[in-house]
Amino acid sequence: MRQLLADTTPLKVSPDYRRLWLGLSISNIGTQVTIVAVGLQVYALTGSTLAVGLLGLFSLVPLVALGLYGGALVDHYDRRTVSLLSSLVLWVVVAGIAAQAWFGLESVPLLYGLVAVQSAAFAINNPARSAIIPRLLPKELMPAANALATLSMNVALTGGPLFGALLVAQLGYAWAYTLDMVLFLAALWAVFRLPPVPPEGTEGAVLNSRGRVGAVGLRSVLDGLRYLATQPNVRTTFLVDICAMVLSFPRVLWPAAGVIYLGGGETTTGVLAAAFAIGGILASVFSGGLTRMRKQGQVIVWAITAWGLSIAAFGLVLVLVGRDSPDGAVVGAVIAAGIALAFAGGSDSISSVFRQSILQTATPDHMRGRLQGVFIVVVAGGPRLGEMVLGAEATWFGEGWAAVVGGLTCVVLLWLIVRLTPRFWRYDSRHPEP
Repeated sequence: MRQLLADTTPLKVSPDYRRLWLGLSISNIGTQVTIVAVGLQVYALTGSTLAVGLLGLFSLVPLVALGLYGGALVDHYDRRTVSLLSSLVLWVVVAGIAAQAWFGLESVPLLYGLVAVQSAAFAINNPARSAIIPRLLPKELMPAANALATLSMNVALTGGPLFGALLVAQLGYAWAYTLDMVLFLAALWAVFRLPPVPPEGTEGAVLNSRGRVGAVGLRSVLDGLRYLATQPNVRTTFLVDICAMVLSFPRVLWPAAGVIYLGGGETTTGVLAAAFAIGGILASVFSGGLTRMRKQGQVIVWAITAWGLSIAAFGLVLVLVGRDSPDGAVVGAVIAAGIALAFAGGSDSISSVFRQSILQTATPDHMRGRLQGVFIVVVAGGPRLGEMVLGAEATWFGEGWAAVVGGLTCVVLLWLIVRLTPRFWRYDSRHPEP
């Protein structure tokens, strides 16, 4: 049983990593509380679902715009300093969100602006934190470390929104945001306690793809992209993730599934979202055997194959039930759909663990920040594009068939990519090659 459970060795061998993981695990809960509270506040002020949806736009644009440049900063300056300063900005933004609630400003444009600044700071903070971790642990422990990170994030995604909604209902928005301020101090403390983490061998200057000194700017960003284009294994981790997220990310289908197909409305939609998150948690909890596997490319391929088939199975449940708009929940169908989404969530977590591990271990240190910047852009933008794709397909031939077609198309394209990149299938973590 101990071999099956998540490998906690990273927490034991590195006090710096242990503090960082604990601090981020605590602060992630507060972040999710704020996300749900801001959405509820915007809806309370406007009564408009579109206004709530615009929060996603104001969050996504700065994230994509600064993600690549943030990675270049991480490859130029001490990563602890970059992470600490961007974390301070994040904390100040949360304080601003709390202040507008305490003083009753009730300004939706102000909330949009604060969310945009928060997203911009996160676009710098996330690549910095991700580039720090390979410097705290040996490369063979990176899958275990990423599994632990995925576990803490999925726990926050499961419990944070529920706790945030209850806190808003009982105490109001101001207390929810204030809680986030307090919990975020754990992340600040963990980053503050880190030793200096300058890019290896750069002496404060960023290196280009040929290992030569360059300056921070557009040229540095483009050089990172050129490097990525020449490295088949790292490049393939991005391609297969885009394949999965753009073609078959199912979140946009859940509201219609709860109303038109499965019945139960918002409650069923919540059950589907929870099933997806719980699948990710279970995969992380029982990741002990997986994180020791050396053929990481093959693990990713099989995980995404399982993802695509799980999404297709979810769609098949909807097709079989039909668009009958039942008055109550069709319990058997809800359970079947939930099981399919739990498998999808677990598969996504496994894929994420090993994609991040390859990126962190196969990429040379002087390029790690920039490729982490690409990673955050792909992770943030892929699901958004996927919602657009499946949303369009659902209008053409229904939500059920959209999921079936999207899942199966994902599997077919995935194996085509693997066939065109045989080195990725042979990838061995003992000899990481980008």
